[in-house]
Amino acid sequence: MKPELISFKLCPFVQRSVIVLLEKGAEYDITYIDLKHPPEWFKTVSPMGKVPVLKVGETVLFESAVIMEYLDEVNPPSLHPVEPLRKAHNRAWVEYASGMLFTQFQMIHATDKTAFEEKRQELRHQLERVNNEVRGPYFNGEEFSMADAGFAPLFTRLRLLDSWLELGLQKGLPQVNAWRKALSERGSVCESVVGEFEDLFGRMVRGSGGYAAGLIKG
Repeated sequence: MKPELISFKLCPFVQRSVIVLLEKGAEYDITYIDLKHPPEWFKTVSPMGKVPVLKVGETVLFESAVIMEYLDEVNPPSLHPVEPLRKAHNRAWVEYASGMLFTQFQMIHATDKTAFEEKRQELRHQLERVNNEVRGPYFNGEEFSMADAGFAPLFTRLRLLDSWLELGLQKGLPQVNAWRKALSERGSVCESVVGEFEDLFGRMVRGSGGYAAGLIKG
C-alpha cells in the first residue's frame, strides 16, 4: 500500500522520511499544505495539528521519528546498524539532530544580535560534539544510515545559511565538513527537497523579522 506524506515544503522532519523512502526506492505520495491556513480535512487527520503525518490506508502515523522507523521497518533492508548498542546510539543522535534543528530555527528567528549570537554559539558547540562521533564519510563509516537521514536536513539548511550569513559554524571541524559534503552529494538528499527549496528557504529567513534577515546580502 503506497503511503502518503502530508507536510509543508520547508519541513525538515518530512525531509528525513523522504530520504528514507528514496534510499529504499519505495513508492509514495506527498501532499503539501499551507500550515498557516490548513485545509479542514487536515484537522481531522492530524491529532496534534502538526506535520509530518503519514497516511497508510486508513491508519495515520504522526511524529517524525515514528514515521521514519516505520518506513525503515516495512522497506527492508534496515538503514540501522545491526548491533543493538550501535543502533540505540544512532537513534539517540537522531534525537540530538532534532534539537539542533530547533536551535537553528531559534537562531534564524532571534530578534537581536545578542540572541542571534547566543544561538549561533550553541549550534557551534553542538556541531563540535557531533564532530567527535562521525566515523566518515557517513556517520557510521562507509554505509549510509538512519542517522545520516536524520542529520541531512540540518546540513541542507546550514549550507544555505553559511553562504548567506557567513556563520563559520563548521570551521575547524574536519569530520563534520567531510560528512556534510558526502551528504550533499548523495542522490536521496539532493532529491528530498522541492526544486524551489532554496528560494523558499531564503524567503522564510528574510520574512522572519529576525536579526538574521538583515544580514542576508542581496
